[in-house]
Amino acid sequence: MNKIFAIGDIHGCLDKLQRLIQDIAADPVNDTLLFIGDYIDRAGGGKDVVDYILGLKKIHQKMICLCGNHEDMLIRYLEGMDEDLYLQNGGMMTLRAYGISRSDAPRERKAKIPADHLRFFESLLPYYETDQFIFVHAGLLPGIPLGGQSSHDLQWIRQEFIDSDYDFGKRVVFGHTHFSAPLITDHKIGIDTGAVYGGKLTCVELPTLKFYQV
Repeated sequence: MNKIFAIGDIHGCLDKLQRLIQDIAADPVNDTLLFIGDYIDRAGGGKDVVDYILGLKKIHQKMICLCGNHEDMLIRYLEGMDEDLYLQNGGMMTLRAYGISRSDAPRERKAKIPADHLRFFESLLPYYETDQFIFVHAGLLPGIPLGGQSSHDLQWIRQEFIDSDYDFGKRVVFGHTHFSAPLITDHKIGIDTGAVYGGKLTCVELPTLKFYQV
């Protein structure tokens, strides 16, 4: 049976990611590696994490990379939008990693992002769906069909989704809100366990619901 390995929020924690990838030993041809978003910001900025993931894409034939709120904030910052919001949410570490100064104009900012990194950020998916699961960075607004969800809710929603027992028809696997241990309910699986805050970096293997942590 082909497996899906879904990995929670990384936030620049390269060492944990490298060890986790070694532990799960995914088949590069048949298994799917899925990243739930938030590769960057906070610990070390995440430039090296993006380099590592781009390297994995050359090895693993099936890789899905979702867009987290932090990648969306970076893209908007590069365009000169919501600058304070990004800086308030740990963006300074990423700007330093790419050699971007706060005084740089938007054109200068984008020019300092390597072309393959920029393509990576711009290619990230809002969600991913299989016959059994929906994968999304933050969650879904209860009562709204998947195709009608706003990008803001997909990337930012918290308690309205987490506290709801709404059945979306498939189990929702999400990150964004960190827990001390993976959240497991009938309708959702939360896999952000606060790697950047001293917690674990978590991967869930599906459909067996096996967890790996470093």
